[in-house]
Amino acid sequence: MKTRSWIVLSAAALMLAGCASPAPQPTATTLPPTPTPTATADPLAGLTLEQRVGQVFMIGTTASAPEAATVSAVRDRFVGGVFLSGRSSDGTAATAAVVAQFTASAPPDRPLLVSTDQEGGQVQVLTGPGFSEMPSALDQGAMDAASLQTSATTWARELASAGVNMNLAPVVDLIASREAATSNPPIGGYDREFAFDAPGIVAHADAFRAGMTAGGVTSVVKHFPGLGAVTANTDDTAGVTDTTTNAQSDSVGIYRSEIASGANVVMMSSAIYAQIDSTAPAVFSPTVVTGLLRDGLEFDGVIMTDDLSGAAQVTAWSPAERAVLAIEAGCDIVLVSRSPSIAAEMIDAVLARAQTDPAFANQVDAAARRVLTLKNAD
Repeated sequence: MKTRSWIVLSAAALMLAGCASPAPQPTATTLPPTPTPTATADPLAGLTLEQRVGQVFMIGTTASAPEAATVSAVRDRFVGGVFLSGRSSDGTAATAAVVAQFTASAPPDRPLLVSTDQEGGQVQVLTGPGFSEMPSALDQGAMDAASLQTSATTWARELASAGVNMNLAPVVDLIASREAATSNPPIGGYDREFAFDAPGIVAHADAFRAGMTAGGVTSVVKHFPGLGAVTANTDDTAGVTDTTTNAQSDSVGIYRSEIASGANVVMMSSAIYAQIDSTAPAVFSPTVVTGLLRDGLEFDGVIMTDDLSGAAQVTAWSPAERAVLAIEAGCDIVLVSRSPSIAAEMIDAVLARAQTDPAFANQVDAAARRVLTLKNAD
């Protein structure tokens, strides 16, 4: 991915600050000219509804070989993103060959988001020739921020050389203590935490993201509003509920800090947060997605789901319901990673709903517009 817009804005601010001549001051008879806004082309212009719907999906494929269902989704259903899953030790060249079989189907104005989980330690999808062996996030947290940024730049360049332009990392979930990590399967069980305090997490997440950006890869901070206080893994357990996190918790404050420092993609948790909205998993909750993240934290970037195809936490809903509920809640990308074969059912459901419900169609448009804006950012 290209340099993020927040970096461009910062550079522009520095250029203005360095100008030697003072700005002209208005007098009683002269007024400063009114700036003329620059027209920006709507990224949805000319796209059919089917093409817009496709942009809000990211479908999984094994990292070592393209899956037929995913190839079909990209080629025939205009799907805008793929996720390389599982484990591959084939190296950068072989991975690039797999990716090329997908990117060849994407038009230049709608390039694919090609993502994977390259966190480090036990969560590193891509290894082999050309890929570094990444330390766990817990070990990364023991590095100074500058060293981590340098390492992350290298890791990002390796991903980019393989055609990967999005990393579903860093994890910024807050676990209360090292002792508490032993009863936290999804994060502590895999050493996915940078630290056990908010400042330590923020400092290392910022460094990791900065390195990814420098290497041409977009980062995804996850899992909002935090998986650090749960005692079961939503991947293999249903009914996972956090009873302590609220809108003012430090775990939520981490996202406020990440957003302020330029994070432009956030992944939702699928746990239930009893003190925020006890009626639904966060990923299906307008209260959490739109009310807290979008409005409360003023996040205007891309919001994506965790996997909605194979996670035990969401199996009470049909695949069609999962996709529709996530968009209704305010998510922009529906991740269908573990079971790509059900993607067609989910795409059909979103398309059918958008064809009959103008309000929902507007939500699809807003989601697709944010995704395309991210893809085409300078």
